[in-house]
Amino acid sequence: MTTVDWFPLAAVTAALGPGLVIAFLGEDRHRLRTALNLAAAGVQMAVVVVLIHLVAGGETAQTRIPFIAGQEILLQSDALSLLLAGLSASLWLLTTVYAVGYLEDEPHRSRFFGFFSLCVSATLGVALAGNLFTFFVFYELLTLATYPLVVHRGDAESVKAGQVYLGYTACGGLALLGGMVWLQSLAGPVEFAPGGALDRNVASPAVLAGIFWLLIAGMGVKAALFPLHGWLPIAMVAPAPVSALLHAVAVVKAGAFGIVRVIHNIFGPELTVALGLGRPLALLAGFTIIYGSVHALFQDHLKRRLAYSTVSQVAYITLGVALGGSLAAIGGLIHIVHQGLMKITLFFCAGAFAHRVGIHRISEMAGIGRSMPGTMAAFTVGALGMIGAPPVAGFVTKWHLGIGGLQTGEGWVIPVLVASGLLNAWYFLPIVYAGWFLEPARANEPSGEAVSHSHLPPWTLLAPPLITAGLALGLGVLASVPYGVLDWAQRIVLAEYLAWAP
Repeated sequence: MTTVDWFPLAAVTAALGPGLVIAFLGEDRHRLRTALNLAAAGVQMAVVVVLIHLVAGGETAQTRIPFIAGQEILLQSDALSLLLAGLSASLWLLTTVYAVGYLEDEPHRSRFFGFFSLCVSATLGVALAGNLFTFFVFYELLTLATYPLVVHRGDAESVKAGQVYLGYTACGGLALLGGMVWLQSLAGPVEFAPGGALDRNVASPAVLAGIFWLLIAGMGVKAALFPLHGWLPIAMVAPAPVSALLHAVAVVKAGAFGIVRVIHNIFGPELTVALGLGRPLALLAGFTIIYGSVHALFQDHLKRRLAYSTVSQVAYITLGVALGGSLAAIGGLIHIVHQGLMKITLFFCAGAFAHRVGIHRISEMAGIGRSMPGTMAAFTVGALGMIGAPPVAGFVTKWHLGIGGLQTGEGWVIPVLVASGLLNAWYFLPIVYAGWFLEPARANEPSGEAVSHSHLPPWTLLAPPLITAGLALGLGVLASVPYGVLDWAQRIVLAEYLAWAP
């Protein structure tokens, strides 16, 4: 094994050693805990950058570790895996900075950051998994690592949310396990391959369809596809850094990425279309998009509104890859990154509002832009991106999904995108208007004082959302730059999936 072949394993394990040390540190070891967190995030980011450079130059890296009879842990770098790995590593670094400031005065910080590190390692494992078995191992490890983060506060509401989360994800894990065992009993161990790993003659169309829907159900729980989404709004009781990770990088993104793997690298787009599986999944994604947006309208709690927005927005990824066309697939792939940046911005801002002035509800946000202008500016960029307003990155996603729907003869995609954009505007623009233009209300402050006096957050809470908002804006303005997210997605689709129809 060459030095390069150890790089995927290094990317996955970069946070594990420091995470184990952090978990057993005393609560008063603030500086050491922060240094270990930032060092691990920096090392992981550096390794992922090296992997991106290798793949951009036409090289690959694989780590193969024998596990049990007939199975091995396979970690590999390819263009698709690094789309999620790059997002995860970069946003973990920013979320670590944010979490250090957010949890400064809270108990059990060492326990939190220990599981936090394990969560990110599992997400990198999901991203770099080279076969279905490895994906399953890290996918389930992600469930176990995020549960303590959801119940971190330890109150009755958090414990209940954790139970609901485990109930949903355990059922999803069983569905994924069943689909994997069924598939491997017919085809043996399945390694991900561009254009699909399955021979259509390995089983009857009905059997292949059954396997497909079991795998999609297993992934769909974490991706929050209707009707498997119920855990996500309830899990919003978790601290803001956890909510940010759940929605932008870790759990829901792992589920959506798994759906991409099933369609791209197991069944392949051509077989998915030939079996008639893509259109029903695309229709389900379209329904989820509208369903999530409609429910977001009726939420006064800011994080719950953002949660239903995630139900809607993550379904864009499934819609793009399920349609079976190159342009739609590009739209779905770039939204892995675009949604991550925009949604983590919004959750960073929501956490800052709660942390600094105790605001949790939209009805309390009048005039908040006057006392926290930087945070509100970042929130505004994220909201406009979710609506799909140019030049924020969300517009680039919707443009490719729209023309991708026309390319595949699925014209219904256009009204779905239009309706989604209007609904997004309906539930985001009133927040933006209230924050900037309404007079502050004294009753909004727990202390009874006006919101208009300075509540500027520390740099640890302000810099991360400003950076992610800037990136979301930059990826829209500079969408076509070489080696940008759009260019990277085009390389994946056009170079690795030339057999796609039409």
